[in-house]
Amino acid sequence: MAGLPGPLGAVLLAALAAPAEQLPPRTVEAVNTALARARDSLSIPGLTAAVAVGGEMVFARGLGLADLENAVPARAETVYRIASLAKPITATAVLQLAERGRLDLDAPVQQYVPAFLEKPAGPDRGRARWRVTPRLLLAHQGGLRHVAAAEWSSTRHYASLGEALESFKDDPLAYEPGSRCQYSTYGYNLLGSVVEGAAGRAYLDYVREEVFEPAGMTATRLDDVLALIPNRARGYVRSASGEIANAILADTSNKIPGGGLASTAPDMARFGAALLSGRLLKPETFHAMLEPQQTRDRKRTAYGLGFRVGAWKGRPEAWQHGGQPQVSTLLYLRPGQGVAVAILCNLEGVAPALLDLAREIAGLLPAPPPAILTPPGKGR
Repeated sequence: MAGLPGPLGAVLLAALAAPAEQLPPRTVEAVNTALARARDSLSIPGLTAAVAVGGEMVFARGLGLADLENAVPARAETVYRIASLAKPITATAVLQLAERGRLDLDAPVQQYVPAFLEKPAGPDRGRARWRVTPRLLLAHQGGLRHVAAAEWSSTRHYASLGEALESFKDDPLAYEPGSRCQYSTYGYNLLGSVVEGAAGRAYLDYVREEVFEPAGMTATRLDDVLALIPNRARGYVRSASGEIANAILADTSNKIPGGGLASTAPDMARFGAALLSGRLLKPETFHAMLEPQQTRDRKRTAYGLGFRVGAWKGRPEAWQHGGQPQVSTLLYLRPGQGVAVAILCNLEGVAPALLDLAREIAGLLPAPPPAILTPPGKGR
């Protein structure tokens, strides 16, 4: 990985060394007001938000009800499906393995997942084969299709990533890899299998030991519809008439690395904090993760390697939002401030609005104190 060039590298490294502070009472009041306003305006039954600054948790609160029928309040420890917030977790695992020399980001994925056969380049290309690589999959340029409408509400239970891979591995690619950026959960499913092939252990075992434990994520786990998960929220949807109703049943075992985990807002904020503080990836690797990627014809995209990336009011930002039956979710990072904001709620269809809320919360936080820059490459 290259070093940390330019102003983004400077502000990121400053944030990595910044000490944490508890929020002043006025800031807590302002954050609470923003959360309550958003929950009311979006008619969200239950919502939990958590904020980490400088690598430490400074705020966590639940509002409303995690279970309407049983009047169970949403709390900091409420567990929600995290939907596509699984993607940056999977991306972190892939980049860790690349750091350790166990995985080549530009090698064909068949090197790690032989069951995913090479794909023909098209009827007019003879015997040519399209090259799918981990880097392209991370950037949503791998050519794999997204989850189909009928698969969105799948109730089939898959016993392993290999079994889930069978549902799409033989499908033709949707486009030439590297030629465009097209969001794909199945691309991240394939990356989960890449992790297994490169690490030599099950995906869940790897992320539990190498991501969750170092980040202090004690509540994050498989979103198992059959398991008894303490503090799990019920999920809801707004009907065509505007009424809140129970969400459809869906088993997410068909997309674990791309959207099949469950967690709490504090755990997801801890994950963001661990990335920002260099506990999961070296600073230069994390910087590369947040670098906008380009297609083969050098068109800049809005995605890095696991996060959507951009700037808001001149400040670099990265985020991933998620939506699936029962939930809307968001993990938001503002590297220059060392800020991670996680928002999880039990209503479908409101994930885009959560981005505005996270930006508002980040804007309410005090400016980080001056910090001594950490030299590039001095991560964990």
